[in-house]
Amino acid sequence: MLSPNDIENLKGKDSRYAVVVGIAKRARDIASDAELNGTILIEKPVSMAINDFESGDYKLIVPQVQNEE
Repeated sequence: MLSPNDIENLKGKDSRYAVVVGIAKRARDIASDAELNGTILIEKPVSMAINDFESGDYKLIVPQVQNEE
């Protein structure tokens, strides 16, 4: 389970929301790939996604919002 301290470590300059959404998207990709390949996952997809971000295999890319004036 992702604790608040883990979120702070992964967060950097990004928001908590962005971190949680990024992990959720990666976890869905892991689960989908496992289903397509017929792979049995021993570890939960969310835990695997957290490990991917912690190890640096995946990075969070947050688009910059431009103000229209």
